[in-house]
Order: sequence, then C-alpha cells, then structure tokens
Amino acid sequence: MLIEWGEPRRLGVPESTARLDFTEERREAENWPGRRVLTVDGDPAFELSFWCGTCPLLFRRLDGSRQTFSTESERESPTVAPAAPAGTEDRIDEDLVDRFGALLPEGTYVPVLLSVEPRLVVPGREGDYFSDEQVATWGVDRFWGLPQYPHTPYYRTFETPVDASGHFYEFVVPMVPPPWNERERVEQYVERMGRGTVPAAVAVSTLDVCEPASGSPADHYRHWGLTHFLLDGHHRLEAAATAGRPVRLLSLLALDAGLSGPEEHARLPGLRTRPRADRVPSTD
Repeated sequence: MLIEWGEPRRLGVPESTARLDFTEERREAENWPGRRVLTVDGDPAFELSFWCGTCPLLFRRLDGSRQTFSTESERESPTVAPAAPAGTEDRIDEDLVDRFGALLPEGTYVPVLLSVEPRLVVPGREGDYFSDEQVATWGVDRFWGLPQYPHTPYYRTFETPVDASGHFYEFVVPMVPPPWNERERVEQYVERMGRGTVPAAVAVSTLDVCEPASGSPADHYRHWGLTHFLLDGHHRLEAAATAGRPVRLLSLLALDAGLSGPEEHARLPGLRTRPRADRVPSTD
C-alpha cells in the first residue's frame, strides 16, 4: 500500500564523502562500459542491471555488501504502534530522510512511504523471480546455461500490470543476508508484531525498466523493477516475513541512478496504488 509519495528533492553529500554510491566500475576495455554497481565505502556491494536496458534485471550481491546502516540499536529504531496519535504513523519522517540521505551521493531523490508485506525468497526455490518470470522472458544465461543468480535471499512485496506490454515488480534486498540476523532479535519482533506493533525500515531504491531485444522467448514484455536496498530494518523485515505482517518502508528513490526516466517516474505513484496482480503470460 502506498501511504505517501513525496516531492523530488536534492539530498546527499559530495560523492567523495558518500558511504554509498551508484557508479560504473573501471572499464575492462575502452569501448565497453564497466559494470553498473552500488558501492559501500568504495567497494562494489551489488552488481545492477546492465546499462543497455535489454539485458535482464539484476541485483547481484558482491563482496562489498557486509554491513547494515542502522544508526541506533534496532530495539530503539522507529516503530508505529496502534496507540499512536491519529495520522502520525502515515507521514514521511523528515528526520529519517535527512539522517539516511547523508549516506548517499548528491542527487535527486523522492521520499516514499509504503506499507509492505514481505515474502522471503531463496534463489532457485519457489517464487524466485530470476528462475520464473525472468527466464520466461529472457531464457537462461547463454554462457552458464542457468538463470541469473542474485547471491542473496531477498523479499518480494508487490507486483501489478503496467499495461499490455509491461509488468511492475517490487523487491527489498537486504545488505546482509537474513541468516546473518540475530535469531533472538527476529523473534522479539515477531512477538511485538503479534501484539499489533508495526515496525519501520529504511531503504535506498532504484527503478530499472528492462526489455529484451527481439528473438527472446515467447513472453516478451518490459520488466519494471523497483528495487529497495535495505539500509535499516533487517531483523524487522525477516520478522514480518515470518509472521505474515506488514512493515512501514521509507524509500529514498534515487531518480538519477536507475535505468528509467521522467515518464516512468511519473507513472510510479499510480502503479503503486493499484491492486496487486500476478503476471498473466502472453499466449501469442
């Protein structure tokens, strides 16, 4: 559920001092672009969808993804309780925007507040986007003969049709895999959610719109991938997936960092208010 969609604004610090950055790795050949990556403290943390826009959607965890960005203990991190004053749980927290915006490179961002019910997915198992929907469109990797592999469990939260030639998918990607979470803390959040507490999490996000070149498998369409890279709330997301309960997600959507433009950005609020619906494969 979309709670609030903010206005675009300038956030971030100079690239030289930002802890996270969306950038291009050093080129292996002069005429061939380097990998598109999300870096943490200068180290590649995630490989992202390739620049061409015809390659498959991708978020692949790399060696640089080893830490979260909680600025306080998760026991004291933001939560939304049923007893909160009316409306206070349904507004973007400007203090959080400023706090986490200071981790990011200067750019244009849209603060977005969502309510999501995460479903934990393990690559290669039931519900894996890379083994199912992506293979139906692009097929398996021609070199490896296998689906793309993200090297991390991740969460699926929402999907809906864009139009007859596109479908919207939403993912929450942890900076460290769920097995790294402390079991006791996850169980504490499960118990709190059982009493009605709604915890909050924070992410930086990108929108990649990818469409295969001609000659792909039969189910050809544009894949709109809204990917939230989780900065704070790793225990809370796992607990919500375990308990089947919602969490609030504050997303700082990086308009300059995705494979998308103003027309796609303008459609996002409307897409995120539609009912959830699975992709119906083409029969052509």
